[in-house]
Amino acid sequence: MQGLFITGTDTGVGKTWVATMAAGHLRAQGVKVGAYKPAASGIENGRWRDVDLLHEAIGGGFPHERICPQRFDLPLAPPDAARQEDREVDAGLLKSGADWWNGQVELLIVEGVGGLLCPLTETETVADLAADLGWPVVIVARNALGTINHTLMTIDAARHRGLDIAGVILNQPHPPDPLDHSVHTNAKAITRLGQVTILGHVEHGADDLLPPDATATIDWSQLACDPR
Repeated sequence: MQGLFITGTDTGVGKTWVATMAAGHLRAQGVKVGAYKPAASGIENGRWRDVDLLHEAIGGGFPHERICPQRFDLPLAPPDAARQEDREVDAGLLKSGADWWNGQVELLIVEGVGGLLCPLTETETVADLAADLGWPVVIVARNALGTINHTLMTIDAARHRGLDIAGVILNQPHPPDPLDHSVHTNAKAITRLGQVTILGHVEHGADDLLPPDATATIDWSQLACDPR
């Protein structure tokens, strides 16, 4: 089974949007795709919205419990949210939950929690799980002033742990500030200083990703790979 790990520079940068978009493109190509989120925290009206969106993106057919086996009510890092409920994050389930999909789908999209160094347990972060799974990482970053620093720090943390960075996607989850001129310069700076590929950017309210080159398209299957 091939896989791709979607992480971010922060929470709320658009990881779920990118994951669902990738799943939609893969399904359109006839790829049997699954989605996995190791943990989710923050319930809204009795639902975990990210999990619902991932479930819809892969066409249903798999229970929510397989898409996200560990869910917590409060919008906190998973170990903190679990503690508030007198629970613990099941460390073994973080990886075995992904392993379950082997044989079920051709390609698994894993969406991380928060940023790359968000804790998943008392001792492990999202980066540790990404390293255990061994799939390429796509970094989603907010395209706004300050993102150069956040993105370069995430790139550095990923490389320090031996992660393979497939590329960066710049997203605008909120309406852009008309006075923020960095939205036009962030990509070049991140490419130059981070030595990474900018896979594309997402304008606020758009329903698809714009590649950096109008003639380019993202081959999500090519970005993914078998576990190392």
